[in-house]
Formats: sequence, C-alpha cells, structure tokens
Amino acid sequence: MGPGPINADPRVLRAMSAALVGQYDPVMTGYMTETQELYRRVFRTANDATLLVDGTARAGIEAAMVSLLKPGETVLVPIFGRFGHLLAEIGERVGARVVRLETEWGRVFDPAEIEAALDEHRPRMLAVVHGDTSTTLAQPLQDLGPMCRERDVLFYTDTTASLGGNVFDADGWMLDATTTGLQKCLAGPSGSSPITLSDRAARVIGARRSVEAGIAAEGDAVGAPDRIRSNYFDLAMILDYWGPRRLNHHTEATSMLYAARECARILVEEGVDAAVERHRLHGGAMAAGLAELGLELFGDQAHRMNNVIGVRIPDGVDGDAVRGELLMDYGIEIGTSFGPLNGVVWRVGVMGYNARRDTVLTTLAVLEQVLRRHGVRAGGGVDAALDSYAGAARDSEHASGDDGRGEGTPSELHAEPVT
Repeated sequence: MGPGPINADPRVLRAMSAALVGQYDPVMTGYMTETQELYRRVFRTANDATLLVDGTARAGIEAAMVSLLKPGETVLVPIFGRFGHLLAEIGERVGARVVRLETEWGRVFDPAEIEAALDEHRPRMLAVVHGDTSTTLAQPLQDLGPMCRERDVLFYTDTTASLGGNVFDADGWMLDATTTGLQKCLAGPSGSSPITLSDRAARVIGARRSVEAGIAAEGDAVGAPDRIRSNYFDLAMILDYWGPRRLNHHTEATSMLYAARECARILVEEGVDAAVERHRLHGGAMAAGLAELGLELFGDQAHRMNNVIGVRIPDGVDGDAVRGELLMDYGIEIGTSFGPLNGVVWRVGVMGYNARRDTVLTTLAVLEQVLRRHGVRAGGGVDAALDSYAGAARDSEHASGDDGRGEGTPSELHAEPVT
C-alpha cells in the first residue's frame, strides 16, 4: 500500500507465465498490434505511434527525450517534486539546454506561471510530470496544450504514477508525447513503458531516422548526421520495429509484452472512466480515514492524485519504525518520500489491484494499532472511511435517481477489479 510498485493483478501474473514465442511469429506480431490498439484506448488517443519501450518507466522517459530533443535545444521543466528533477537530469544528459521552473513541494503550478516561462525561454519542448508520487500531487495539464501549440513547442508528460487512476486525455489535452509504467494504477510489474506520440512528434523523430547498416535496404538513411544519440532508445528505429516493415531492432521482451497487454485488457474491460472513479472512491476513503486518525494530509488537496495520499509523520514518532512494524508484523507496506520530505511524510497508495475497500479498511485498522503502540492517540479511521463510502453511495443513488430500495446489482462501491 505504498506509492508503487504494488501487487500485480493475478491475471497479469498468469499472462506472464505463458509460453514464449519468436519475435516474428504471427502470434507475437499480432499481440504487438493488439497491444498498440489497447493503449490507444488507455491513453485516449488516435495516435498511430502508440507502442511499448522495453524497460522500466524511466526507459520510456529517456526514449522520448533523447528522440525528440537535439543537443543544444531548450527544454522547459516545471518541477514540483522529485520526478521533475529526473526529467531535468535526463534532459541534460541528452545534451539539451534545461530551464528549470521550480516551486515548493506541496503545490503545483498555475498555468499562467508556465505560460510566462514559455514566453520567456521559447523552448523546443515542455516536459512536465503529470502526477508526482513524491508529493502525491497532480499538475493540471489541460490548459498547457493550446499554449504549446500556439508557440510550436512539443508537449511531453510522464504519467507513470497517474495513468489509469486519474483523468487523462492525450488527444484532448494536445499532448505530443506521453509515457507511463505498469507498476502503479495499471496493476502490473515494472519493466515495460507504454508510449504514445502525436503525428507531429512522429514527424520530428522521423526526420532523424537512421537505419543500422546491417539491416538497411536501398534508400534507407544510414549514419544520418542528426540521428538520435541512443541506439536502444531510438524511437525512429523502434517505430520501424513495431511498424509494417518489422525492421529488427531488439528482441521484444515477450513476457513483458504479455504483461502490458493484459494490464490494458483489464483496464479496457473495466472501463477507463470506471477505473478512475474506483481510484477516486477508495483514495477518498483512505484520505478520510487517515485524517480521522489525526494525521495531517500533506500538500494542496485540491490537486492530490486519486491513488496516493501523503500525511505528515506525527512529532516524536519514528516514521521508519512504524513502517517496519507495518511490514514485518502485518505484511503491509507504506512509503516515506524523498529529498526534503524524506522522514517528514508517509505516502499511502491506493492503486491498481489494491484500490479496493478491503485493503483500505485493513490498512487503516492496522495503522491505528501501530500508532497507538507509538504513543499516538489514534482512532476512528475505519469509521471515517466507512462514512466516506456511505456518502459516496448516497451521492450515486441520488445522481441515478435510485431510492436505494430496488433489488439491483451490488453497488459499484463493492466491485473489485476484473479477475
């Protein structure tokens, strides 16, 4: 129950145990094509260039930045937590000129602040984290796309911590590149990074296309002077591998493809909107319970992600000792944070397969007991969560016109992920 990774959905684990097939077996290439279409639905996009980068979520970030940015070009990075600093570091490593726009951890940027920085620095790319688990906050993105289009700026976001549990719309928000990971709201293991690229971004990458000499055909560019500075993360070559030519680039990570495909199948079967609502429901109940335990919620709650809640560690309490007892005595993991928040906050995740009523109530009950052993007068967390669920049920009945007396199906409050 930390900020990720979380327990993978059993369906995903079963999928990963399937037999391996060759990378050009028609079954394998069929799975690749199917996975592309599934992730178009997950990202809410019509982008043809939607595929997987083999590697953890960071692999997708690096592939996007090294393939879209040329050395010397400017990238603007708004930083409101640890992972904004990561984007800035990767930008520097690919040779870009990085402009950092920083704010205190615990708040996000007003779009006007970012617009002013776009006008001042005229970057080639705006690179921003959507949801930063280090602070538990999500940066609003919907106003940034038009700003970038008006200024011919490429718009990239990292959705590793947010996709599947929070509202996201790649096309509606005019994103040029979006990457994610499986190990949080998508209910899978770390190791595969779905990515989607707008046609505009694909053209930028295509202009730097260079084919390896050993597989080049007549007319292919080989050793192009502007070629992307990484071989493994060269999205032009990876697009050729996933595209109709199936030009060999690397050997696709078969078991991770199975995992990524099953993560998307589960999410699409549940419905992306339903999954977001499930995270909102259970995350809200967890937040209500933690507050009732007397823990101060961290950061601007108007912009908190649905799937992770930060709370300040009470004065005089050894935060690591509490976390250790939760893990060793009860098998429940929660996290601390990084940098200025290390040892200052706990982060409690409610995401993916673990975004369920039973996990929320169990975690609150156990945390209450452990806090009491550490001298904290804690109580009422479970009751507050149950009240949150009851209030959500009443709101749902009112919205649907149901007076609650019908026989109907069980409330969605009690529905668990598709298994």
